Amino acid sequence: MTSSTDGNRNFRVLGTSPIRADGLEKVTGRATFGADFTMNGLLHGKILRSPHAHARILSIDTRSAERLSGVKAVVTAKDFPIVAGQALDFSQANVGARAMADNDLAGDKALYVGHAVAAVAAISPHVAEEALGLIQVEYEVLPAVLNLQDAMKEGAPVLHDSVTTMFRTGAFVRGDDTGARGNVAAHVQALQGDVEEGFKQADVIVEREVTTTMVHQGYIEPFASTAYWAPDDQVTIWASTQNAFSMRASTAAIVGVPESKVKVVPLEVGGGFGGKGTGYIEPVAAVLSKKAGEAVKIVMTRKDVFEATGPTSGTQMRCKIGADASGRITAAQLYLAYEAGAYPGSPVGGGAFPALGAYKIDNLLVDGYDVVCNKPKTQSYRAPGQPQSAYAVETTMDELAEKLGMDPIEFRLKNAVVEGDRAPTGLRHSRFGCVEVEEAMKAHPHYGAPLEGANRGRGVAVGYRMHGGGNGSSATIAVNADGTIKLVTGSADLSGSRVALAMQAAEAFGIATDDVAPSVADTDSVGFTAGSFGSRITFDTGRAILTAADEVVSQMAERAALLWEVQPEDVEFVDGEFICTKNAADRMTFKDLAGRLMETGGLVTCSASDRQGGVGPQVAGNIVDVKVDPETGKVDILRYTVFMDVGQVVHRDNVEGQMQGGVLQGSGWALNEEYFFTEEGAIANSSLLDYRMPTTLDLPMIDTVIVEVPNPRHPYGIRGVGETPIVPPLAALANAVHDATGVRMTSLPMSPASILKAIKAKDGGAS
Repeated sequence: MTSSTDGNRNFRVLGTSPIRADGLEKVTGRATFGADFTMNGLLHGKILRSPHAHARILSIDTRSAERLSGVKAVVTAKDFPIVAGQALDFSQANVGARAMADNDLAGDKALYVGHAVAAVAAISPHVAEEALGLIQVEYEVLPAVLNLQDAMKEGAPVLHDSVTTMFRTGAFVRGDDTGARGNVAAHVQALQGDVEEGFKQADVIVEREVTTTMVHQGYIEPFASTAYWAPDDQVTIWASTQNAFSMRASTAAIVGVPESKVKVVPLEVGGGFGGKGTGYIEPVAAVLSKKAGEAVKIVMTRKDVFEATGPTSGTQMRCKIGADASGRITAAQLYLAYEAGAYPGSPVGGGAFPALGAYKIDNLLVDGYDVVCNKPKTQSYRAPGQPQSAYAVETTMDELAEKLGMDPIEFRLKNAVVEGDRAPTGLRHSRFGCVEVEEAMKAHPHYGAPLEGANRGRGVAVGYRMHGGGNGSSATIAVNADGTIKLVTGSADLSGSRVALAMQAAEAFGIATDDVAPSVADTDSVGFTAGSFGSRITFDTGRAILTAADEVVSQMAERAALLWEVQPEDVEFVDGEFICTKNAADRMTFKDLAGRLMETGGLVTCSASDRQGGVGPQVAGNIVDVKVDPETGKVDILRYTVFMDVGQVVHRDNVEGQMQGGVLQGSGWALNEEYFFTEEGAIANSSLLDYRMPTTLDLPMIDTVIVEVPNPRHPYGIRGVGETPIVPPLAALANAVHDATGVRMTSLPMSPASILKAIKAKDGGAS
């Protein structure tokens, strides 16, 4: 279902669902992923990992491993040039290449169970595995802090002596070092109005504390990379990555070569969701390759992925919101503490600044804290930081509406932001569909449908995301003589972005999507392109494509002018045709003119970059029905409808799939997914058998409602859809469980045991 606020937009290609450019190779198994890559002389790398959550490394003896037959190289952190040339310093929450190197191979201390301490390259994975057992590491075990609450206590063991708290007051503002030492790496804050006065104006105030645990992105393909360090010091990396140019920069810095000497060849990505925005094994494979003189491939095991790559943050949050009797929100205060893992850099800013963005609130205060602890360094996960803060805000909003006696969507509509209202950052909102999404939710048949049967409940929630974009994208368009085009970008295709980009080029030229051949180039073959994250590819890379397309049209118009013996300004391009304004009979389609380019100077190739950034605000909403078994606490999802303002649909099937996928992942996060840590800091469920992700058996068909409020920052009105759908489900399901049981669940996941315990506590029974 689609709801559009602009009926005057007529597109030929956008809004359809052509076959994906990567479809055939993936369904036939011919696509090359990281673990598939091979070459002559390839060696296999394995990594030794710490069994301790916090331990000083006193010595590493690799001699026995080096003597094992078939072993070609052994490395430790001392083999990284950056380690010798630069001290580990977090005085400004520095999470650059030096900290990445320490995470890739531990230097002075191991900071979590699974932290890499040494690596081996051998003629087979089995020999490499045997060699790991021969490496002798002497540790001094130190006290560990395994959660943010303990890490923030007075006198808690400190992970990094140089960590001091950085304070910043804006999402994209550089912070100031407060000089405060400890495990709090950053304090972010959003402040507007007078919060104390705002609460005085409130007739009803609700305050809640909620917690969430670390969860994994759930990508099926483990990390896998191959590196070859050639005799001329040219380093080539073949990797499954969301961010090839960042991988080039960090690897070059860590291994001590210029960026021009590093080429990253992106392979197909078997799922990322933000988790593959950084690398963990590429510099290790590179220095192993340099020592061994051959290419080295490292493929993480699933246990490695869980223990040593980035999950999203566990959190502790307090939300306090007040409203007057009419339902107008008068004040809001939010406290967020996010686990960063072993190194600074949790997505607390991503959670703090958008948390209240869907609401017009004159008086607000948001404080967020980035806290290091002895767990894996966190990484982005689809709308990083926002599902957690939305869980805190939206469950509080639901309770506030209940106490006011208001319909929960009507309450949200009464306080919904519109264009020109200030976001929590202080910046004014541009045009987006907050009101339109909530109106679509209220009008949808799902919202008014009766809930039949006992122990059933309905929950709603909205999720706001502040899209920042990236640092730019580049694209090259080459016109072929038959009127087809070759489209080259640097944007890794995670979920069908190649076809969405090809569709924009096809729309620009008035040709079919099948006439566009899109590809993802290596870092030597296309201009700088920021990573595939931030819902920015269809927007940012799309803008680069349209800029290049404008130049193609301009140059082809000059060729048409030569053929018609007129001036270039006498040629227009309308709906895929070049038309002579002096003689309307002189006209050629894009394909016709392409066939005559060789007569007028050769084929046309144009490149362009777009560095605008700032995709713009976005909002999604959920309505969900559940049944809760009062005997077991098990939650069954009965019906789910997801709403979203996408600006302008590009590939309809892909858009709906993104909306449904966000709901599926959010449902797992809400109901059963969690990292389960032992008292020693080891992950007890580091396999996909024990880490319970939802499947198609756990959800009904997820209905989608697409709202289209054109984005003024894109020529076609596009916003991007990759992340916002995961923001509301945590809160929507919590609100539905409350409706079904009468209890407010204040901790995720809402497992059957935790729900049953809450029900018994409400009923006065034994816990």
